[in-house]
Amino acid sequence: MRDLMGMMKQAKELQERMQQMQSELDSIEVEGASGGGLVSVRTTAKGETKAVRIDPSLLKAEEGEILEDLLVAALADARAKAERVMQEKMSSLTGGLPIPPGLKLF
Repeated sequence: MRDLMGMMKQAKELQERMQQMQSELDSIEVEGASGGGLVSVRTTAKGETKAVRIDPSLLKAEEGEILEDLLVAALADARAKAERVMQEKMSSLTGGLPIPPGLKLF
């Protein structure tokens, strides 16, 4: 029975740390870029877009398709960086326990 109580306490502590990490991920920002920095996107580690910066040289009618592609690439770059931040936070939270790829804990 004591082991069960200990496990329940650990689960509660893990849940509290997960909630704290969720709040922290809202405040961590990453920046993705493409086109050698002509387009950049700033997002939270949870993927909420905060800002987009576009070099004025791309604001020409004939550059529209290039700009669209660069925006998609910058968002993908930011998402990849945000995922790395989340993995690092999760690893520190779980004490290095292996979490199966693709398992969404939040």
